[in-house]
Formats: sequence, structure tokens, C-alpha cells
Amino acid sequence: MDYFRNISYMISHLFLMSFIYLFVTHRYSKRKTVLVCIFSFFILGISDCLKLNLFPDSDTCYFWVTIFQIFVTQFTGIFISETRDGKVLFMGLTASNYVIAGSILSSVFYIYTEDQLFSLIGGAIVHLGILVFLCVRIRTIWLQCYEKEYMKDWWELCLIPVFFYCGFSCLAFFPYTLYDYPDNSFGAIIFIITMFVSYAVVFRYVESESNREGIYWKNVQFEAYIKGLEGQYYRVEQSEKNLKILRHDMRHYSGMIDSFLSQGEYDEIRKITAYINGVTEENKMVRYSDNLVIQSILYEIMEKAGRLDVDIRLDADIQKEILVNEYELAAVLANLLENALICVKELKEKEKRYIDAKIHCTEKHLLIEIRNECKENIAFDSRTGLPKSKKGRDHGLGMQSVSAFSDKIGGNIGCFCENGVFSIIVFAKF
Repeated sequence: MDYFRNISYMISHLFLMSFIYLFVTHRYSKRKTVLVCIFSFFILGISDCLKLNLFPDSDTCYFWVTIFQIFVTQFTGIFISETRDGKVLFMGLTASNYVIAGSILSSVFYIYTEDQLFSLIGGAIVHLGILVFLCVRIRTIWLQCYEKEYMKDWWELCLIPVFFYCGFSCLAFFPYTLYDYPDNSFGAIIFIITMFVSYAVVFRYVESESNREGIYWKNVQFEAYIKGLEGQYYRVEQSEKNLKILRHDMRHYSGMIDSFLSQGEYDEIRKITAYINGVTEENKMVRYSDNLVIQSILYEIMEKAGRLDVDIRLDADIQKEILVNEYELAAVLANLLENALICVKELKEKEKRYIDAKIHCTEKHLLIEIRNECKENIAFDSRTGLPKSKKGRDHGLGMQSVSAFSDKIGGNIGCFCENGVFSIIVFAKF
């Protein structure tokens, strides 16, 4: 039995499962996920015995067992992952490439030192160094990709690790190994460097897409805020004009009141005072929050609801200084309330054209609860539990923004549709 190769392969499989475990968001509990990875590790180890010990000289056995091991590895990543798509496959193939790089360097150590223990320890250190480096520099960026659709061409990107894996296999393992042709060691090392450089470019691209997405949402937030301010400015401007006219005409109303007093026409006086009070009430600025940003958004939404003949029954308790990003909260409120407006504005029954909105943001907690009538059946995403847009893949970004905000503040989202009424609740305790 070739103990060196057996132990070397075992070390590689150990780090391979560790890489897959660390670089996916888990569908199952931590315990179940670990058990799945351990089971896959043993399957890979048993299959190694076939090609290394029972049939060491059979190229056919080596080829088909390797294909089986590739399937087990990629299936493990897809099985335990919260999302089962091109991102997971890209990650699984990438894990295989990083691990195979460590195996090649372990073989190179042995070729030039002929010390098995040194080669095994050196290979393990290389594996560990690669894994630690990737966890520190890339893991956070990578896991963010599972939460949002920064990119849509992951299936095409999977070709990069596929061709690298095929290149490594042909250069270092099959049909001839580095032990058969040690002169290939330098080419294998250059190939490893090329792979790391290529992946650096790919992950830089992913990071730039992530930043671009973040900038996009900030622009959306500021756009909503600016629209709210524009609405308030217009309203204030109109109110000032109307009040100026009222002040200008007050001397005429005063003269009319004196005249009606002398004539005893008290009903006419009441009409004049009612008219003055009406003009004053119409031009009064309604205040929903002491926070200027939230006030701007709520004012804009309430104005829009009035134009659509929708009754928003608002219960707002939002302090001037809040513990969350006020622009992000404003965008969340705008998304949720506008979705509700879109849902109820086409309803024919007047009594159903309403939105119950409870928005509390205090020093202890954040609570957003929106309820409205819904005439259509709502499809919920089985993974997130949030409503899915029926307009296609590029829609539903508002709910993604709400979900990202909730995750950021450590909150919870719950939504359901019952008896034709849709409800969504966002809650976070500070």
C-alpha cells in the first residue's frame, strides 16, 4: 500500500470538505451539515482505496473513480447549500482547484526532498494557508453573493474552474503523474500561479459588482428622499402663497365682519370664520415624524395615497434620532408602502382601498407592520419566505432591499396572506 499517496489524498479531501462547509450558506442545521460533509469525506476515502490500493495499475478504474469523486464533491456543495444554482457549482469547482493545487505542491516537495513526512506536513501547511487566506480575504464577499443577485452569468464562469481542473489533471495526475515526469513540476507551479491570478481577477469583478449594486441602492434611497423633499417644498410654497393671499384679504374680511355685526347677520359671520379656518386647515403641514428624512418619505407617500383615493391608516412613532440608517429605513418604508398602494389602487370596493401601517422606531426596537387587501394570489419564495414578483427576474428588487436592511440590523421578516389580506412585519430589537 502506498501510504504516502493515501494520506496525501486524505488530507486533500479533509480540506476540500472544510472549504465547501465554510464557503456556502447552509440549508440545514450546523450539525446536519457537518454530518453530510463527514459522510462525503468517507465516501471519497473509500473510493481512493479502489484506485490507489485495489486497482493501482488500472487507468480505467482511476478515470471512473475520479469522475465519481467529482460528482460526490459537487453534489455535497449543492446539497448543503441554501441556494442551488450556478454560484454553488462555481464554488465547488473552485474548491477542487484550490485543493488540487495543495496536492501538487505536496508532490513537488516529495519529488525534490524524498522525505514523505516533510512532504505531507508541507502539503498540509499549504492547504491550511490557502484556506485561511481565502477565509480572511474572500469569504465575506463570496457569501454576500448568496444573498443578492449581483451577477447572472455564473454558469459561464464555471468554465474557468472546469478548464483549470482538467489542465491540472492532465499535467500532474492522469494519464501520467509528476512522479513519472518530474520535469513538469515547474510548469505545474506556473499553472497554479496562473490560476490564483485568474481567480483574483474574477473575485475583484464580483466585488466591483457588489459595490456597484450597493451604490445603486444608495442612489435609490437618495432619489426617494429627494422626491419627498420636492413634494414638501412644493406644498410649503403653495401654503405660503395661500396664506399670503389670506393675510392680504383679512382686512376685507374684518370689514365684512364689522358690517355683519352691526346688521346682526351672525350666520354670515360664521360662514366667513368657517372659510378662514378652512383655508388655514388646508395649508397646515401634517407632521408624521420628527425625523426629517422619514417625514419627507411619509409625506410623499400620503400625498400619493390621497391622489389615488387610498386611505392609509398610519400609526407612526419615529423619534428624531434613530438607531438605524435613516436613508435605508426611508427606502424600506417607501418600498413597502408603494407595494401596498400598487396592490389596492385597482380595487373597486371603496372599503377595501386601505392600508394599515404601523411604524415604530424607538431606542428599544423597530417595528414595521403593513396590512392591505389583496385580490391576487401571492407566490412566496420557498427559501426566503418573501413574495416573488410575477414580472420576471429583474423585478422584486424592493423586497430584496427590505430583506437586506433587515439582515443588516439583525431583524426578522414575516409575511403571509390570509383571507385576502396581505401582511408583512419587520421587527428588530435593539
